[in-house]
Amino acid sequence: MVRETVPEVFLLSRPSVDRQAMRAYLEAIGGAGWLDRRLAEAEGAVNDGELLVEFAGRACYRSWEPGLNPNVRKVRRDQRAYFLNILSSRHGSVLEHANYTFALHGVSRVATHEIVRHRAGAAYSQESLRYVRLVDIGFRVPPALEPVRQRCLEIVERLEEFQVEAARELGIDAEGVPFHVKKEVTSALRRLAPIGLSTDLVMTMNLRTLRHVVEMRTAPGAEEEMRLIFSRIAEIMAQESSGVFQDFHREADGSWVPAHSKV
Repeated sequence: MVRETVPEVFLLSRPSVDRQAMRAYLEAIGGAGWLDRRLAEAEGAVNDGELLVEFAGRACYRSWEPGLNPNVRKVRRDQRAYFLNILSSRHGSVLEHANYTFALHGVSRVATHEIVRHRAGAAYSQESLRYVRLVDIGFRVPPALEPVRQRCLEIVERLEEFQVEAARELGIDAEGVPFHVKKEVTSALRRLAPIGLSTDLVMTMNLRTLRHVVEMRTAPGAEEEMRLIFSRIAEIMAQESSGVFQDFHREADGSWVPAHSKV
């Protein structure tokens, strides 16, 4: 039987700050007190992504402490208030310093074809069907096709059987068959696979891009699977970077909507 799948999202990496180097810079320009406050407030649980974003933002105005910039008489000490000002003033470029990497598992190539269209502030590595043989095809039946679920699975099962049988008939697993021949046949066989087959994608996006894509791809008019994937990413980021995502709220229809769009 066809292996039915459900899209899964795993947060693999987040920013890591060399605080010793950050402190050395701040001591040189007289702003080390800001870092001391942030470390004390965090009580050992520093959010390096948000620390990096605030560091970049304050570097623009030398707003570590009052007096370092004669034009700045008062600085926002509360980090959450600082991020709200960043968002409301659309100073989104500082969000680009913090990158997060996700592994998307069991998502369709329909979804990945749409995801990789988001190029600015993103990087992708996808399972290659030039090299990976389709010996079993994972597939998820979208809700709109539930009334014809069994027929969908039967079609995919026949396509899966063809992949295995064709590879056998073409003899690519015989002793001595060079890898470039296996690759050529594997690449050709993928043309007979459904675009909805499940695949894996490693995706890195910065905070500015994540905000934009979450808003865009969870909107009511977005593709159903995309809404599912990026709603899960929104849930993760609302916990991971609550300061930068503080203005997002989830509507009853499942869309994630920010108070400040296109930051």
